[in-house]
Amino acid sequence: MRICSLLPSGTEILYALGLGDQVVGVSHECDYPPDAQSKPKVVRTHIEQERASSDEIDQAVRRSLARGESLYQIDADALTRLRPDLLVTQELCEVCAIGEQQVSEALRHLSHRPQVISLHPHTLEELLAEIPLVGERTGRRREAEALVGSLRRRIARVREHLFGIAERPSLDSARDGRPEPVEGRPRVVCLEWLKPPMASGHWVPEMVELAGGTEALGRAGLPSRSVTGEEVAAARPEVVVLMPCGFSIARTRAELPLVTSQRWWRALPAVRTGRVFLVNGPAYFNRSGPRLVDGIELLAGLLHPGRCAELVPAGSAEPL
Repeated sequence: MRICSLLPSGTEILYALGLGDQVVGVSHECDYPPDAQSKPKVVRTHIEQERASSDEIDQAVRRSLARGESLYQIDADALTRLRPDLLVTQELCEVCAIGEQQVSEALRHLSHRPQVISLHPHTLEELLAEIPLVGERTGRRREAEALVGSLRRRIARVREHLFGIAERPSLDSARDGRPEPVEGRPRVVCLEWLKPPMASGHWVPEMVELAGGTEALGRAGLPSRSVTGEEVAAARPEVVVLMPCGFSIARTRAELPLVTSQRWWRALPAVRTGRVFLVNGPAYFNRSGPRLVDGIELLAGLLHPGRCAELVPAGSAEPL
């Protein structure tokens, strides 16, 4: 089978199922595992991501979306040459990867019609349900079930390490729609962008909960959203995790003045106590692939180092 993956999480799932040798084309952002970088690129973006700041990228994205323009472009000639039997795409976020409608338009110009798998998980559980779907369509059902079983066992191991930490508080005790923290669970704010600040969404609040924290601004199962600095300050986070979408730790560190220069930043409890962390967003949080479980382990180690420090992947986080 010849497979083109149009998004990084799809590529990671395919490789995890042992299908790397059948992947013949990827997107410009598919960088894991390293072998994926050697594959022909069939998707590109016109947004300058390497040299532009967070603010400049955000403005460029907003202008493109306001004009009804896609952020991504499919190389139709490359698709014609590669003649894939299967395309893996998504319908979750028009900012994160190419959309299903644009893929359908590109397929109309091909002389052959590949099958299409469109992934759209909004939660960790939905991701775990979609891996077997990919396995079924690629003849790797057994491998997919084994992978999901392994991921679930690792999540269970985190729970074992956190045994005795108070359970998630009841929404009945929530104030302004957000649960109040309970003993043993620090209040956490995960920022998926720096300017403007963006509170986490989709699976990240669930990951924080599994790691023994309470996400103070994030909304599980819903897209990330812009928030004000005042909202971040009002959330009183005891831990702040910076995970800008698509940014490495080094890139995030270079962008730190966008938040550290703000008055509201200095008022955060997490800043005063030195519990601000920079993490590799695309590796462990931004992409709905198997490494989200690595992200849960990473968060558990940051939130509860006395119990889970050994779970943190090497080089995955740095303190501010």
